[in-house]
Amino acid sequence: MSTGSTPRSLATLHQEEDGLATAEYGIVMLAAVAFAGLLTAILTSETVRGWLEAIVQQALGAG
Repeated sequence: MSTGSTPRSLATLHQEEDGLATAEYGIVMLAAVAFAGLLTAILTSETVRGWLEAIVQQALGAG
């Protein structure tokens, strides 16, 4: 078992993964923006807006 090559291998592995954190961050941000867009589209639909208004009115005792 040669331990002389282990630190060199780890350094090489680290260099190969240098851009991964940035790419992963970009993918997560893209997914978050897509989810926010979907949520906005759902919450601004007339059906959901009516349901939310009914829930709020019932909670406030106006319905």
